[in-house]
Amino acid sequence: MAGNGRRNGDTLALALAAGDSIADAAAKAGMSERTVYRRLADPAFRKRVQTLRAEMIGRALGRMADGMTLAADVLRELLSADAESVRLGAARSILDLGLKLRDATETEDRLAALEMHAERGKQ
Repeated sequence: MAGNGRRNGDTLALALAAGDSIADAAAKAGMSERTVYRRLADPAFRKRVQTLRAEMIGRALGRMADGMTLAADVLRELLSADAESVRLGAARSILDLGLKLRDATETEDRLAALEMHAERGKQ
């Protein structure tokens, strides 16, 4: 019985992490919506859902990053297109996306530094 409850809890956590509604997640896990709300009141369960969601996002980002090199190559090739409008669009995209990537990288670096500083303060 406990094993089945564990499987239902895992199914529920995965469904919620994937963005299912309470009703849909409850149906997938074979439990009532009231039980779902009771589970969501548990900080450990909410943390499990957050962890699963972060893992899903990480996998999706990895797949996107894998395609970014190809996309960048395509944009670079478009810089040599015959049509000026295509070249202009590619140039704008490269500049715009390059700046956004730089900003995101800088923000990530700053956040990591703040987290490291906060961890040192706890020790």
